[in-house]
Amino acid sequence: MSAAKAMDLGPVMCSVSGTELAADERERLMHPAIGGVVLFADNCQSLEQIRHLTQDIHSLRSPSLLIAVDQEGGRVQRIKCDVTQLPPQAHYGELYDMNPDTGNDAAEAGGCLMALEVFGAGIDISFSPVLDVASVQSKVIGDRAFHSDAHVVSELAESWTRGMQKAGMKAVGKHFPGHGHVTEDSHFEVPEDNRSIQQVLGCDLLPYRRLSQRLSAVMTAHVLYGQITSAIPTYSSFWLEHILREVLVFHGVVFSDDLSMSGAAEGGDMETRVLTALMSGCNIALICQSLDDTDRALEAMEKNTNAWQKSNWCYENLRPEPSQDAEDINEIRNALFSLIEKRA
Repeated sequence: MSAAKAMDLGPVMCSVSGTELAADERERLMHPAIGGVVLFADNCQSLEQIRHLTQDIHSLRSPSLLIAVDQEGGRVQRIKCDVTQLPPQAHYGELYDMNPDTGNDAAEAGGCLMALEVFGAGIDISFSPVLDVASVQSKVIGDRAFHSDAHVVSELAESWTRGMQKAGMKAVGKHFPGHGHVTEDSHFEVPEDNRSIQQVLGCDLLPYRRLSQRLSAVMTAHVLYGQITSAIPTYSSFWLEHILREVLVFHGVVFSDDLSMSGAAEGGDMETRVLTALMSGCNIALICQSLDDTDRALEAMEKNTNAWQKSNWCYENLRPEPSQDAEDINEIRNALFSLIEKRA
C-alpha cells in the first residue's frame, strides 16, 4: 500500500458507490476540495468489509478523510450487519414519560453503544443526535425525535450526547433549526414552516441552546421558514451566522444537509448550491446522492477558489477521541435493553 499523500482537506463530503473503492472514486477522493466520505447502507455489507473500506479511505490522504454515517437507530441505521439494532429515539422519550431517570439512563447507554459500534467499523462519526421536536404532522421525523416536548428533547439529547462522548465520539445535532413541524419530506420537496421566529425560538431552538457547548457540529435543515427568511437555513446567513453563531453562541462545525436533496433545489444548479451554502455559513457541504453532482460541485470549486477555505480545523474538531476507560460494550448493550424492557 502506498503512503498517504499529504494534503489539506476541503469542505465537501461525498459518497462512494459500493462496498469497495473503484479507480475513479479514488481519484475523486484525492481532489483538494474533498474532505470526507459519508457511508450509506449500500456501502455496508459486513463489519469486516466496512473495516476494509474505511481503512482504504483513511489511507489515501494525510490528514485522513473523515468518514461519517447516519446511525440513529430505528428507521435510520445504515449499518445493520453484526451490530445492535438500536431502537428509534422516540423509545427513550416513552421511557422518560414513565420515569425520567430511566429515559435518561437509556439514552446515555444508547449513545455510548452506538458510538462504540460505529468506531468498531472504522468510522469516525455518526450524524447524531436528532434534536427535532416531534409534532403530529411530521411523519418524516416521527419516531426519529426523542419527544414532542422541547425540554424533554433537550434533556434526552444531552444524555445521548454524554454517552457518545464517553465513547470518544463528537456529537452532531440535526436538523437546525428544526424539521419536526412540517409534513413534507425534504428529500423530495421543500417543506414550509410558517411559524414566527418567536415560536421557533421558544420550541425548536431550545435543544440547541442547551447543548450549544456540548455539540461539536450541527447539520442544517432544508426547510423554508417563510415568515422569517426567504431562503432555507442552508443558504441563510441569518440562521447560520446570526441565530446559530451570535444568539446561540455556537462555535462548532456547520454541515449542510445533503445538497443533492430536492429540498435544496431552490439554490439553483449544483455549482450554485455548494458555493451558496459555503458562503452563507456552512463549513462542510454534503453531496451524497449523485457522483455526477459531486463532480459538478468540484468543478465549481476549482473555478471559484476564493469562495472556499481549507477545512482542516473542521475535521480535527470532529476526530474521535476514544476513551481508555470505556465500559465493556456487551455490558452497555445488556444495560440498554434491560432498561428498554421496562417500556413494554
